[in-house]
Amino acid sequence: MKADTHPKYLESEIRCACGNVIKTRSIKPTVIIGICNACHPFYTGTQKFVDTAGRVDKFQQRMAKTAAAQAAAATKKKKK
Repeated sequence: MKADTHPKYLESEIRCACGNVIKTRSIKPTVIIGICNACHPFYTGTQKFVDTAGRVDKFQQRMAKTAAAQAAAATKKKKK
């Protein structure tokens, strides 16, 4: 068997955006995740709506512009 072929397996932390820290072992010293079992709606039983920087509003505005542009193009075709 070859020596030194496997990476170092060391103690690491998994850090969630909610602040939860889980100690485990990995090849990386720190792993940062966006959601964990302490804040995931399935495990907590609560549903929370997160609208970061108005993403939903921006999407709805884009959809309204697209619909208006499609309606304008449809009326131009009918006039010709």
